[in-house]
Amino acid sequence: MSQNIRMGLIGLGSMGRHHARVIRETEGLELAAVADPNGDAWGVAKDLEVLPDVEALIGAGIDAAMVAVPTVYHEDVALALAAAGVHTMVEKPIAHSADAGRRVAAAFEGAGLVGAVGYVERCNPALLELRTRIADGELGEVFQISTSRQGPFPGRISDVGVVKDLATHDVDLTAWIAQSPYATVAAHVAHRSGREHEDMVSVTGRLANGIIVNHLVNWLSPRKERQTIVTGERGAFVADTAQGDLTFYANGTIATEWERVAAFRGVTEGDVTRFAISKREPLRVEQEHFRDALNGDGSGIVTMAEGVHTLTVVEAVLESAATGRTVKLEHVDVAG
Repeated sequence: MSQNIRMGLIGLGSMGRHHARVIRETEGLELAAVADPNGDAWGVAKDLEVLPDVEALIGAGIDAAMVAVPTVYHEDVALALAAAGVHTMVEKPIAHSADAGRRVAAAFEGAGLVGAVGYVERCNPALLELRTRIADGELGEVFQISTSRQGPFPGRISDVGVVKDLATHDVDLTAWIAQSPYATVAAHVAHRSGREHEDMVSVTGRLANGIIVNHLVNWLSPRKERQTIVTGERGAFVADTAQGDLTFYANGTIATEWERVAAFRGVTEGDVTRFAISKREPLRVEQEHFRDALNGDGSGIVTMAEGVHTLTVVEAVLESAATGRTVKLEHVDVAG
C-alpha cells in the first residue's frame, strides 16, 4: 500500500487507548475511525466520531482494523471484519476458545487477508535481542525455557483468569523463542482472592523439539516480576522484560581447585554480560510489524495459526489443572 493505511480501532478501553495513540504515531498508518458501544472514557477519539459497533466501523471505509474489545467479543468482531475484507490484528488471545480461534483463523485465511494476534511481549526489546542471539547460535543447544510473571491484580481484568490473560503471553513467547510447538503440559491452579477465575498457575511441559519449560504466573504477588530464562549448552540468557534488559551468564572455562566444586560433573560460573540494547516501546514495534505485513512483509507478526496453538495450549493447561493429568497436544504446523 503506497498511501497511508486507513486503520479502524474497535474498543477504546485500557488497551485500546494505547493503540489509538500508537497508531496515530506510526508512519504509514492513519487512525481513520474508532468504535466502542460504551463510549470513549479515556477521551482518545479526539476529532473522530465514536461509532457504535463493528458494522459502523466497516462502513467508515477502513483498510485494516485493530480489535481491542473484551475477549468474549473477539470472534464476532473478527468474523465481521473478515467477511468485509478488512485486514485485522486482534488483541490476545485470538478468541474466547480454541474452537472459536480456529473459525477466526480460517475466515482470514479463506479470504486471503492479513490476520494477526497482538502478543506484544514478542516485541519486548529484551526478547527480540534474546531470540536473535539464540537463532545466531550463541547459546548452542537450548535445554530449558523458564518464565515468571507475577504481580498485583490488574483492575482491568474481569472476563478471564490469570491463565488466559497472562500465562498466554508466556506460552506464545516460549514457542516463538524455541521455534517449536508444545507437546505436553501439566499444571496446577489456585483461587485465593475470591474471584470466579483462577489467580495462580504453575505449569511444566515439554516442546515438540524436546526443550522442557515451566511457567509461574500469578496476580497475588506484591512484587512485580517479568522474567524469561533460557538455559543451553553454553550458558543462560536472562531477560527482564519489565525493564527490557538482557543478561548472559556464560559457562565457566577456568578450572577450579576447590575440590568439592571440581568434583561436580556440570558447568561452573563464567563471565556475566549485560547487553546494551535499543529500547523501543513494544506496542509501537507491534503496530509497525502489522503495517509491514500489510505491505507484504509478514515476518514480524504473530499469525492467527500461532494464536490458535497458544490458545489450545492454554486450554490444555486448564484441563490439566482440572483433571490432575498431563495433557498431550497433537502436533500442529503453526508456520504462518
